[in-house]
Amino acid sequence: MTQNATEKSLLNWVLLLVLTVIWGSSFILIKRGLEVFTPGEVGAYRMVAAASLLLPLSLPRIRQLSKTQVIHLLITGLLGSFIPAFLFPIAQTQLSSSLTGVLNALTPLFVVLVGALFFNTSITKKNGLGLAIAFVGVLVLVTFKEGGSWESLTDINAYALFVIAACICYSINLHFIKARFTQLKSIEISSISLLLILPLALVYLLAGTEFSSKLSTQPQAWEALGYVTILGMVGTATALILFNIMIKSASPFFASLVTYTIPIVAILWGVLDGEVLLFGHYLGIAAVILGVWIGNRK
Repeated sequence: MTQNATEKSLLNWVLLLVLTVIWGSSFILIKRGLEVFTPGEVGAYRMVAAASLLLPLSLPRIRQLSKTQVIHLLITGLLGSFIPAFLFPIAQTQLSSSLTGVLNALTPLFVVLVGALFFNTSITKKNGLGLAIAFVGVLVLVTFKEGGSWESLTDINAYALFVIAACICYSINLHFIKARFTQLKSIEISSISLLLILPLALVYLLAGTEFSSKLSTQPQAWEALGYVTILGMVGTATALILFNIMIKSASPFFASLVTYTIPIVAILWGVLDGEVLLFGHYLGIAAVILGVWIGNRK
């Protein structure tokens, strides 16, 4: 292996580790934000923080786009950032941060499923087996309860559906980007799509919530604001840039490894924060990760 190849390989592993820590920590940061703010306030401010950090990249570039490109980027901003930013905090009002992080790992399988349903791609036997195993894992996660028994399917924790809805949004967005954006660079897609949803987030945050009031009346609100600021600027904006670098530097397979490492960090943060994972939860986690691995391995 040449020196350049060695340095490139080292860079890829460093990026994988950093992204694992950043994205795996997102769920505990959401949890901290929810101690003061509503799910809507957490989601909206996360988008404001992320878009604001990328303004130096997005503002000069947006003037060069056509009206059609702007519309498509707005759709990408809604599906890939804005809507999921609201869905995850809603889910975490009733789900632990660790389980939310595990359920988020279903995104690659939904990419396959959405592609087969709406974008004329095929599901292989390997994809189908992975989907089936991961689905069983999800059922275990949302039906297992303390004492070693299972809820009936009519009594499952429906808040897991918010995470699944976010995964579906991500999946549709990935196919949409592939179909609509052949000229734009990844960093342009990321930064400009966030810029376009910035007004929506600001209007909702300042006109539709008590966000400003909480900052002036609740001392603990500033600490929570700090957590959500990190979530937006690091967990969204910075992570997007780093992921774009890794996609260009590493193989798609290597880049996909972050799917399996994110839940590990999410679980560690949850356990350190006092969240209790029961035996059935570990079974469900194992099934989800196994299903994702089988469905996406080469």
